[in-house]
Amino acid sequence: MNLPPEQQAIRAQCFHPCGAFVEFPAEDVETSIPARFEKIARAYPHRLAIKAGEHAVRYDQLDMMANRVAEKFRGEASTQAEPVSLLIDNGPDLIATMLGVLKAGRFFILVDASLPTARVAAIVRDSHSRLLLHQKRHGLMAKEIAADCRLVELKNPDISACIDYGAIPIAPSDPSTVFYTSGSTGQPKGVVHSHRSLLHKTLRRTNALHVSPEDRVSLLSSGTSNVVSMAFSAILNGAALIVFDRQKDGIANLKGWLQAERISICFISAQFFRILSDSLTANDGFPDLRVVRLSSEKARRSDFERFRRHFPRHCILVNGLSSSETGVTSKYFMNHDSQIVVDNLPLGYPAEGMEISLLDDDGQQVGFDNDGEIVVRSKYLASGYWNNPTLSAAKFKQDPEDPEKRIYYTGDLALMRPDGCLMHRGRKDYRIKIRGYGVDLLEVEKALLAHPDIDEALATTIEEEDGTARLIAYVVCGRQSDTLASDLRNHLKDKLAEYMIPSLFIRLDYLPLTANGKIDRKALPKPDHWRPELGTPYAKPQNRMEEKLVRIWQEVLGVRPVGIGDNFFDLGGHSLAATRVVSRVIQLFQIDMPLQSLFQSPTIAAMAAVITAHQGKTLGERRLKTILDELASLSDAEAQQLVSEGRTTSTRK
Repeated sequence: MNLPPEQQAIRAQCFHPCGAFVEFPAEDVETSIPARFEKIARAYPHRLAIKAGEHAVRYDQLDMMANRVAEKFRGEASTQAEPVSLLIDNGPDLIATMLGVLKAGRFFILVDASLPTARVAAIVRDSHSRLLLHQKRHGLMAKEIAADCRLVELKNPDISACIDYGAIPIAPSDPSTVFYTSGSTGQPKGVVHSHRSLLHKTLRRTNALHVSPEDRVSLLSSGTSNVVSMAFSAILNGAALIVFDRQKDGIANLKGWLQAERISICFISAQFFRILSDSLTANDGFPDLRVVRLSSEKARRSDFERFRRHFPRHCILVNGLSSSETGVTSKYFMNHDSQIVVDNLPLGYPAEGMEISLLDDDGQQVGFDNDGEIVVRSKYLASGYWNNPTLSAAKFKQDPEDPEKRIYYTGDLALMRPDGCLMHRGRKDYRIKIRGYGVDLLEVEKALLAHPDIDEALATTIEEEDGTARLIAYVVCGRQSDTLASDLRNHLKDKLAEYMIPSLFIRLDYLPLTANGKIDRKALPKPDHWRPELGTPYAKPQNRMEEKLVRIWQEVLGVRPVGIGDNFFDLGGHSLAATRVVSRVIQLFQIDMPLQSLFQSPTIAAMAAVITAHQGKTLGERRLKTILDELASLSDAEAQQLVSEGRTTSTRK
């Protein structure tokens, strides 16, 4: 990487104190993932490879588990690479299965059990998988999504006897996995990676962060390309991959988990990092943590201040830009002495093997300090989009100067400083981030248009006062339609993930157009703070308690007036907003009550009844602080889990 002296100096601090770093050699990129893993397993057979709760396996055991999975394919007629879908939770079983599928010459698709069943089924259907490997606990979902797949339940493998599976020829250009992301066609979009491109992704992480066999690497994500990238960053280097189970362990326990597991490299989303940091006190410390790598969404100067306030001086904060199609394209290193004077953290400088240009709408390079689309040139990009040659041709171009390289148009906008540092300027297309999740606005619009009463739909975002993005939708309904916001929400909840459902629906007679017939986004009416059209008539509060609850809801949701029979989610509430309401209710009334009972009360009237039933249970100061800290540290995924468990009394059931 061609880094300026200041960046080189900070990166030079980014080593494990044991000094055991071994550079990831370029020649290993031109082999296969099983070949690299087996090389590491032979070098470190008795080192810890993966730990998830009490389940821990060494490298030699992981290799034997992978061989047992590969053995399932022995004798099958097909000798060509073909996809295998995996419905398996994070942990040793998932990693071993991924490796076993690759050893057998196939490639894998991770299936996230937390997504709506219809969306998961669409992924499996699009992948054309003939085989779906699943754990027993996911057997029911496996049957629902199987389509034409043969189902195989994954059972605990017998690793008491060593199996030498035998090498199957695998070319570096052979496919290794397909990452599914939100697609503009209304269907999930598969990004195909070869062994070469995934190995180079690992090389970039390894050599930039100096990942060593002494490192303990966190895995906080589930069901995304991050799982593969973070897992391979560890197990293809002899490091220990430590899995954090958000649903089981709870985000409130992340601080203690990081300390107890002596995590040295923490990959974490910017939003998750804020939740963690805001739960820390001056006495909290992470003596083993040497790298914090931010991801998922735009990182801000306030995140750097959190880092400087709560993390040790020897720790390095790393920001950058990445995508499913490219992997990491740029990095920016910060220590406690870095000077950050801009609102958004820099994206930094091109990663190893990545060349970056900024182009205008005519395809011409822009000068320094001018906005342009980030275009990446490399030998190590994704192979394209699964079963979508048209989209592949539009986004990936052959490099006219080097037949081994291709060019990818990211859709991200940036400006480049004279020293080569990139500063993010937003998205060129309609893919945005909501609460840390990637959302394709066109997919949301297509789901809305599937409603029989919707003639036109447009999804967009507005920025809240705290800088977070809020997803909203403008809809044009048929003349005779009396479709309400609650109807649209119920229509979408089975088609889209919770974070993809707009928090506000604005009904229009027509979408405004420009002179050339395009939608005039500037002419769209600004959302007001008035109560949306609901199926429930407005009912005013009947007592002081309901008045106080109405005030809390109105302040958190930015909606007025709120009736005591209005459903929280139909007013535009989402899981994280629900945690803020619950926190304020507990703080105001100081009652000791189950958290889920509040999530199960989606109206003012129901919530008031629950509070009344618990008013005799007073809270001590320590208990109050514990509850508030737990609520403040909930991730979006955890908040969604609590909300979903409360659907029995919600109109969203």
